[in-house]
Amino acid sequence: MSVATNYRTAESVSPKHPDKIADQISDAILDAHLREDPLARVAVDVAGGHGKVFVTGEVTSNAKNVDVAAIVKRLAGDVELIEHIAAQSPEIAAGVDTGGAGDQGIMIGYATSETAEFLPLEVVLARRLNQYLFKIWPYDGKTQVTLDGGRIVHIVASFQHAPQTELTEQVKAWIASDELADVDEAHLDIYANPAGDWKIGGFDADAGLTGRKLAVDNYGPRIPVGGGAFSGKDPSKVDRSAAYMARKIAIDYLKDRQAAEVFVRLAYAIGVAEPMEMTVIVDGIAEKGVGYDVTPNGIIDSLDLRRPIYEQTARYGHFGQGFDWEK
Repeated sequence: MSVATNYRTAESVSPKHPDKIADQISDAILDAHLREDPLARVAVDVAGGHGKVFVTGEVTSNAKNVDVAAIVKRLAGDVELIEHIAAQSPEIAAGVDTGGAGDQGIMIGYATSETAEFLPLEVVLARRLNQYLFKIWPYDGKTQVTLDGGRIVHIVASFQHAPQTELTEQVKAWIASDELADVDEAHLDIYANPAGDWKIGGFDADAGLTGRKLAVDNYGPRIPVGGGAFSGKDPSKVDRSAAYMARKIAIDYLKDRQAAEVFVRLAYAIGVAEPMEMTVIVDGIAEKGVGYDVTPNGIIDSLDLRRPIYEQTARYGHFGQGFDWEK
């Protein structure tokens, strides 16, 4: 006999997690170029771990004072840097220069009325717990929250330099302090450093890679992920800019229709400005989205995306943080 459940789980990682270090380096390099050249074309990926950081990608920019080594040292410490950056392919540039999308892709926007952040409850709780613990232990760390029917039943928290007993007590303190943390006391399990206390974290413990935390960067595992990673990409890349626009459209429709849940799908072809698809799904009913310029240049202009604003997006997710595409 099957037993009905309504489990929902999401995780969050701290800014010192190796994948997030890589994301931040990629976006810090992007910001450095945009400060001097708002029209810079940047697509930078970072792989790091165990004393080495490899920075690669394509950059076409007039910026003269981008110190990649200083950025890497600030975010990753004293590591060996291997840098290999080339100019953007002229064949890709030809399509972007005329206002077309830099690649094909499908971007998903989402908004729900169940939290003030317009994000799924499990995502908000996992992030809030992570931020709470990171203030105490500003190191590598992860949190995970499982809900059953909207109430917390399982919490996982693993933080570098956090003694297990103290970590457990701080998780309990967070539960008591957060108004969203509705706990099923009879079934609550807290797993604090379940593999044991640990002191080696970040790039010293594991490899990190730009774009490897897609569910964390987006809306958690319940919501589809359409396009690729965000970090390290200038706004001519619709993977990033169209995902931000899809989020804005989802929030706008949610508010205008007083809906419970909105999905948005935008799809593009390389070198083509107008999208292949603009679908808005309001409480399960699909319709064609209208009233927005969703060409790459239209998105960039309406959201003012050629500013050096991206490093901060790489820390705790690109949505639910009050960025301009959510206002």
